[in-house]
Amino acid sequence: MEHKIILAGFGGQGIMVMGRLLAYAAMHEGKNVSWIPSYGVEQRGGTANCSVVISDEIIAAPIVAEPAYSIIMNRPSLDKFEPKMAPKGVILVNTSIVDRDVERKDLDVVNLACNDEALELGDIRYANMIALGAFCKKTGIIKLETLKKSLKNVLSARRQNLVEINQKALEKGYQLV
Repeated sequence: MEHKIILAGFGGQGIMVMGRLLAYAAMHEGKNVSWIPSYGVEQRGGTANCSVVISDEIIAAPIVAEPAYSIIMNRPSLDKFEPKMAPKGVILVNTSIVDRDVERKDLDVVNLACNDEALELGDIRYANMIALGAFCKKTGIIKLETLKKSLKNVLSARRQNLVEINQKALEKGYQLV
């Protein structure tokens, strides 16, 4: 089975880290993956998205034109990617900063105040891991334990002190769904 995923938000929200973590965890589970980043004009504050394809088979085309799954962390990303979603797709929306509802009725919507939940853990920067943990629970594409273990390999050497709190954020997101 092939899963086409878009993760999108502002630069600085950890979109690329989310995508790399998802891809790395999928590889750890023996799946084929592709990860393609896309940055806006600026990295921090500009738009950023990445596409991830996870498959049991060889991936013929890594381009995600019609994602079955999306994690949307800001309003411009919802405006851009909602129309492109595959029918009956799953879309997780960060309602802390997205100020409108998903309009399509054929999508399975998960609304989650990721920023607010991250602040309860002490820092808004954990919103991406809250979202990814919730996505993991909702879709079942990747096991939570695999994501948690993979953090050590995805976070840079100078960020290894953040592995434990990011694991907690993944767990929290998982429990919220």
